[in-house]
Amino acid sequence: MESAIAFSKIEKRKQGRALREKCPRTSQAAWKPRSKSQDIVKWLEESDADRIPGLIPLKYQRMAVSPFTFFRGAAIIQARDLANAPVSGIAVQACGDCHLANFGVFASPERKLVFDINDFDETFPGAWEWDLKRLGASLVLAARDRNFSKSIADDVVRAAAASYRERMSEFAEMEVLDRWYAQVSIDDLKAHFGKDPAALALLSKEQKQARSHTSEAVVPKLTAIVDGRRQIKDDPPVLFHFKTNAPNFEREHRNHIERYRKSLPADRLELFERHQFHDTAVKVVGVGSVGTRCYLGLLFAEGDEPLFLQTKEARRSVLESPRGKSRFANQGFRVVTGQRLMQAASDIFLGWFRSAHGHDYYVRQFRDMKVSAELETFRPGNLVGYATACGWALARAHAKAGDAPMIAGYLGSTSRFDDALVQYARAYADQAERDFATFKAAIRSRRLSTDVEKGAGLEFVV
Repeated sequence: MESAIAFSKIEKRKQGRALREKCPRTSQAAWKPRSKSQDIVKWLEESDADRIPGLIPLKYQRMAVSPFTFFRGAAIIQARDLANAPVSGIAVQACGDCHLANFGVFASPERKLVFDINDFDETFPGAWEWDLKRLGASLVLAARDRNFSKSIADDVVRAAAASYRERMSEFAEMEVLDRWYAQVSIDDLKAHFGKDPAALALLSKEQKQARSHTSEAVVPKLTAIVDGRRQIKDDPPVLFHFKTNAPNFEREHRNHIERYRKSLPADRLELFERHQFHDTAVKVVGVGSVGTRCYLGLLFAEGDEPLFLQTKEARRSVLESPRGKSRFANQGFRVVTGQRLMQAASDIFLGWFRSAHGHDYYVRQFRDMKVSAELETFRPGNLVGYATACGWALARAHAKAGDAPMIAGYLGSTSRFDDALVQYARAYADQAERDFATFKAAIRSRRLSTDVEKGAGLEFVV
């Protein structure tokens, strides 16, 4: 059997530089406004097929707050646009929905706080540029949401791009195993921003918050004692039980547990089986996920040690062509595999299964010292620093799941690509704002509804 040719880091960098001939770095700035004949509302409706009907208005309600929240809930639009964008041809495991709110702090299995990507619903093999372009556009929209100047918005994107480029060059020189083990810890960020008092204060605040974001801490907020038994509290339409909404759920849920168990390694299964299920309910989260089947399970070990597990529906990635058979037999497996490939350290309870009705799911801890940035409180310097951290974390993820020397060779050591990303992000943020206006017009015309009725249209099958 013929063995594969092993190229050195130097040779791979040369290969990356050679790709500039077919895709110059300056071409990455290109964004041509799409034809008005392309109906973005139809794309949104397509994305909402087979969601829980009564929750779709809630999704649109959350998207309608601002161009930034609209962008968060409309990943399908940029995915369709990026399908025809210039790319170098270097593939990685892409996040697929790499906006700045999908980064944050959480605990590794060793209980070390790390900063990383924390949402992989759309993960899929694809161009590394796609993640950077979604991140860049989200940074501009976030800066505009905070009424920051155009120059600040440009600085924020440039900070993310430069951080990605410089860190990718560093990862390219590492051994493959070192890239795989690399993490961006809170201590790493503190060391990097050591001369910035505002950044250090923000990191210390997040570190303190993370220590209190555990299953035990959230029990008083989400549960109550009912007939002597602790249960999740109903608060429809964002939190509710299945009794009238999903017939036979209790029986099917037992089958779900058995199928999920089969996805766990033997040691994790041993840990899982020390817990007993007490209750489960639908829990609405995020913006883009609203309307998908998302459950919160309450478990206890040794009588009084709580654990919340989140079960989320895994649908076909927006990065995959909507036509034909998916390349993944199980979308939950796609999410879990992509997450493990990209994250420095993944949740120990991460697993997947398929329901009897053919819906795919993945499972993870609901609260594991997870903290997301409070973007509405950011000042310009905070956003620049956060963008730097996001670029660093994304470079680490792509270096682990892709070819770091080749990407580094394409990017080079100048700001050529950084400048291109700034131009693209600015232009695509303008497009997102036009799309937001189209979206709002569809709401006004009643083509889309934001009227949420408690209990209405919440029936579904699992």
